[in-house]
Amino acid sequence: MDSISDIFQNIPYQIKIAFLVILLGFIFYILFQYFLRKWFLKIKFLIKEIVVPLELLYGPIRFLFPSLCLLIIILFLSIPPNIRILLNHFLAIWFIIGVAWLIIRIFAILKIIILSRYKLDVKDNLEARRISTKLGVIQRVLIVIIFILAASAILITFDKVRQIGVSILASAGIAGIIIGFAAQRSLATLIAGIQIAITQPIRIDDVVIVENEWGWIEEITLTYVVIRIWDQRRLVVPITYFIERPFQNWTRTSAELLGTVYLYADYGIPVDELRQELEKIVNASPIWDKRVAKIQVTNATEKTVEMRALISAENSSNAWELRCLVREKLIEFMQRNYPESLPRIRLETNKEDNDVSK
Repeated sequence: MDSISDIFQNIPYQIKIAFLVILLGFIFYILFQYFLRKWFLKIKFLIKEIVVPLELLYGPIRFLFPSLCLLIIILFLSIPPNIRILLNHFLAIWFIIGVAWLIIRIFAILKIIILSRYKLDVKDNLEARRISTKLGVIQRVLIVIIFILAASAILITFDKVRQIGVSILASAGIAGIIIGFAAQRSLATLIAGIQIAITQPIRIDDVVIVENEWGWIEEITLTYVVIRIWDQRRLVVPITYFIERPFQNWTRTSAELLGTVYLYADYGIPVDELRQELEKIVNASPIWDKRVAKIQVTNATEKTVEMRALISAENSSNAWELRCLVREKLIEFMQRNYPESLPRIRLETNKEDNDVSK
């Protein structure tokens, strides 16, 4: 025991302080995480339906913790001034990066908490898609702003490039003009992304037709939009496309749609019988929303009559399935009951003409 006590007494005072600070810092870190978990558990208990992803904070907190401990240790150590300045500079950069990371993660948690109150997998998800789109674009804009501010703050810590960092923060007008001439397309794309977030001509999970392709909006970034095509392909479109060019949005205000089925038959087809059959078909289908189901004769040519079956569904997928079902069943009905009314070409000859030819 005496030898251990002697060894401990021979340890320099500064090393003892450093060891004590590290030990206390580690205990503080454990307690901080414990109370943080406890606090968030209380929130989850009070608001049971909201999921708070506390684990997203662990990374930046673990990143910041060593820098805070080193800042405290340096205060109790006698270090040469030049080394102290170098360490302080290094820790300042470390701290700036950690704080920027922490702010980004905090906003990500807020986004998850807000979105947990809305559901995208329900029939009426218009409000959920609107909030999801707006928060997604705001998050990307915030990340860009935080990155610029963090980079400027890091530059300010360097004496030789301090003026560069100050100019980025204080001379935004001049920098904007210079960058505007150098990257007009990039700035136009960025502004278009922000405009999409505000005006929202498209939202996440909207059904659109772009470049004659039908699909769903899968991802919206500040520079491009990803569309999931019906056959599982992905169409990547610049964000400016939705500002500068026309496109179809089938779910802009509602997911409900009207579907059409065109049929062509001979003039002898009994249209009323087809109307009755259409009512039987849609009433037997669970994907019909019971709003519209009717047949109209929309055109007549020298060979056939054109009939349009108009049906309604609660979303684009159901509308497509219902259209295919109605088309198949009506054709089957015509083949089975009125085969003579299917499109055909008539050829009539007079008996007198036949006798003359003989």
